[in-house]
Amino acid sequence: MTIIRNHSDTHFQYQSQYQPSQGNAMHDGGSSDIDELLQDNPALWRGCDMAGQGTTGRSTGFTQLDAILPGRGWPEKGLMEVVTPHWGMGELQLLIPLMRSVVEQGKWILWISPPYLLYAPALVQAGINTEQVLVVKLDTSCKDALWSMEKALQTENCGLVLAWQNWLPTKVLRRLQLAADTGDTLGVLFKHHDSEHSPSPIRLKIGDSYSENAGFNESEVTVIKARGNFRSLSANINLYQQA
Repeated sequence: MTIIRNHSDTHFQYQSQYQPSQGNAMHDGGSSDIDELLQDNPALWRGCDMAGQGTTGRSTGFTQLDAILPGRGWPEKGLMEVVTPHWGMGELQLLIPLMRSVVEQGKWILWISPPYLLYAPALVQAGINTEQVLVVKLDTSCKDALWSMEKALQTENCGLVLAWQNWLPTKVLRRLQLAADTGDTLGVLFKHHDSEHSPSPIRLKIGDSYSENAGFNESEVTVIKARGNFRSLSANINLYQQA
């Protein structure tokens, strides 16, 4: 499926010798209450939320990718980066299930400075209502584009922001991350180059489909950085399986 076209994203257990039943009851009740509080706080990282574990994430739609992401999916909010050597390597196909779920929730998606024209028939075919898609054109100034992104991330009616911005200083990235946390929105930055000093909680890289580690019609997707991951993890994914 073509989405864009060129016109020229020690637990200690308390045991009471005298009141075992009461002690255990208190312990079990308190433990479940604490677990519930922890699960309801996505901003709190826990050791069990390492790659492929936990359920705090939103499924990517790709089993192999879920298996190497903390929480087994995309974060509900925040900022993440998708690095590709050049545009059109399946970065949008990677996010089709996410875009579809956002639209189904009645929220809209903002595209900021996409390098190509959106191909509406392909979006419709993928189950994405184009009436819930807004676009900030490529020729918009960087200042105005970033202003639009920040305001959209702060808006609860916006479920996803996709932006093509190659060079953004750390100060700007932190500001965008704060905006995303405020609005409970997920922002995706598409870039050509990875920055190891980026404050974004998640950074992914899509390799060439003809990579020696990937099979025919597959792309190698590497999680360069993710909260809870102690090393880079990769998976070979058929990004067009959702077409």
